Amino acid sequence: MSFSRWWTETTAAIGDLVPLPLVALLLVLAAALVAAGWYTFPAWIPRRLPRLPRLHRRSRKSPPLGGTPAVPLPREPEPELPAAAYVSLADRLAAEGRYAEAVRERLRAMVRELAARRVVQPRPGMTVVELVRAATDSQPQVGPPLTAAGAVFSELWYGQRPASVEHDRRMREHAADLDRLLTGRPEDGPRP
Repeated sequence: MSFSRWWTETTAAIGDLVPLPLVALLLVLAAALVAAGWYTFPAWIPRRLPRLPRLHRRSRKSPPLGGTPAVPLPREPEPELPAAAYVSLADRLAAEGRYAEAVRERLRAMVRELAARRVVQPRPGMTVVELVRAATDSQPQVGPPLTAAGAVFSELWYGQRPASVEHDRRMREHAADLDRLLTGRPEDGPRP
């Protein structure tokens, strides 16, 4: 059956049930609703889904069992760890096969080393691009290894690519290059 014949028969069958001007009006209304929904797309979607009530929720205002009101403890700032602590953690994570986390910890070690040498002053929420820009403004020679390390990190964490031992190996090389540039040591020789 050809399309034109199918269309003619379908239109005739619909015309027998519903008057065609009414069908045309309903199609125009449906098109207008779809167009309005398309135009205002994000506005009509709720930002958060409603939460279901918990049956066994404890009131936050009730005092603890001792009868004294709860006083929030002041939050201590997290201690500044040396770069070696991050490297050690990265080595353990890599040994466990958790390469994406190892790459993240190696980048943290690099940032900590830059901060310890006062090349950059890290801020909470600072992106990799901002970090590279701040570091290269202070010392341009650290740009290539830091940019390459940031690319590896971004590929894994922002690009959500699966991490491999190759990513960890590249991150180790970039960290070694950065350390060599910061300490002023000559290169050890050709890499295998």
